[in-house]
Amino acid sequence: MTASNRAARIAKLHTLLKKAYKPTMTTEERPLIEHLLYGCLLENAPYELADEALAKLEQDYFDWNEVRVTTITELAEVLGHLPDPTAAAIRLKKNLHGLFETVYTFDIDELKKQNLGKALQKFEQLPAMTPFVLAYVTQHGLGGHAIPLDSAALRFFWLSDMISENELKSGKVTGLERAIPKNKGLEFSSLLHQAAVALNMDQNDETARGIVLALNPDLDQKVADHVAAVKKRRVAKAKAKKADEEAAEAEAALEAKNSSGKGGAKAASKTSKGKADKKKAADKQAPAEAANDGAAESSEPSGGTEQTAEKAKSASEAPKKKRSTKSSPSNAGRPAGKITGKPLARRKPR
Repeated sequence: MTASNRAARIAKLHTLLKKAYKPTMTTEERPLIEHLLYGCLLENAPYELADEALAKLEQDYFDWNEVRVTTITELAEVLGHLPDPTAAAIRLKKNLHGLFETVYTFDIDELKKQNLGKALQKFEQLPAMTPFVLAYVTQHGLGGHAIPLDSAALRFFWLSDMISENELKSGKVTGLERAIPKNKGLEFSSLLHQAAVALNMDQNDETARGIVLALNPDLDQKVADHVAAVKKRRVAKAKAKKADEEAAEAEAALEAKNSSGKGGAKAASKTSKGKADKKKAADKQAPAEAANDGAAESSEPSGGTEQTAEKAKSASEAPKKKRSTKSSPSNAGRPAGKITGKPLARRKPR
């Protein structure tokens, strides 16, 4: 879409919005901190619900520091009437905490006196800052020119066939601030926010849907094509995920198989190696056993010779004793222990 064509369509949208809605002007006398907090509450929510939420916070809490130290769960309960209370509570708490950690105070009206760029840098550094809240603070609190666009407003532009799907994802509408001058920025922003939030909360809202159809008569076909494309992408994503899971399972099974094969081969190698080591040890032990057996055999004859010699000596001594007994007649008839070497002298007769 060319810049001139888009500018013409934006101008037509402004005209249609003025016929259907009345601008809701917020008070510009609020402190800068309240503009920040109100923007956190207003994103994707109707003005009346954001007003109610801010009033409830001011009533239930002593000051903004007490809100800062309150849990997100408790804040979400307090903001339960908003379309998305948890998201609003996160933006509120985190931005309050980030601001306190940066400037150590919630009185930040001094930023209004600074250059717009320097003041915006302070807000851009906050942890839960969104493009919508930043644009809201710029427009309402710092006096700059910006059109706050939340997801509801971007979807409204896309349904009106004024931006592409890529621009929808980027969160920007090129040429919007040039098509809407600063002196009409507050009015256009209020009208657009009312229509966008109404259609976002109810797809069949007659007023908001009528404006979109005036800009894009093929609205229903566009929505149907988008739903079909989303479904197709989801199916393709699911198939791709399933294919990846199957590939991962097959790879894991292959790795397990290879690991088991390597383990079996390793065990077999270890077994054969153990057998070889045992055989080698047995081969080394055989000569030693043979040597020990030879030594035992050589030692046994030696002991037998000594016993044989003793027996031979005893046998040789036994005949000598017999011979000596026979050769000594004087020893006949006497006990063996009484035998002497000399014969007894005979007595002389009287």
